[in-house]
Amino acid sequence: MSVSHKYTAIAPVSLSIALLITSCSDNKVSQCQRLVRVVNVGTSLIDKNKGTQVITSIQLSKDLEFVTKSIKELNLKDPKLKEFQGGFAKIFQNLSQAVAIAGKALGATKIADVSTSGREKIQKARAEIDSALTTATTVGKQSDTLINQMNKYCSEPE
Repeated sequence: MSVSHKYTAIAPVSLSIALLITSCSDNKVSQCQRLVRVVNVGTSLIDKNKGTQVITSIQLSKDLEFVTKSIKELNLKDPKLKEFQGGFAKIFQNLSQAVAIAGKALGATKIADVSTSGREKIQKARAEIDSALTTATTVGKQSDTLINQMNKYCSEPE
C-alpha cells in the first residue's frame, strides 16, 4: 500500500472517530468544535494536495466529497451553526467538483495525440482547468469569509 493510499484511508476514519467521540454534547461550543474539526480536515486535504497529479486530484475530489457528506451529517442544533454547516457543505461540494474537472482535464492533456485534434483537446482541457481554478479561487474566498464569520460567532458567549 503506497503512502498516499494510507493517508486516504486515515483521513475518513479519523474524521469519523472524531465525530463519534464529540457528538455527545449539544452546547454551542461543542457544536462549533465539531464543525471546525470537519472543516479543518477538508482544508488540510486541499493544502496537502495543491498542484498534485491527476490520480491525486481525483482522490482529493473523492475525499472532499466525503468531507461534504460528513459536514451534512453533523447533527447541529444551533440555527446559526446550521447556516454555516450548509455554507461549508456547498463550498466543499463545489471544490470537489472543481478538482474533479481539473483532474480529468489534466488527464486528457497527458493522453492527447501530437496532432491538430490533440492540440484542440489540450486547448479545451486548458480552458476547463482555468475555469476550475477560477471556481476554486472564488470558493476559497467564500470559505475564508465563512470561516471568519463562524470564528466570530463561536467566540461569542452563549
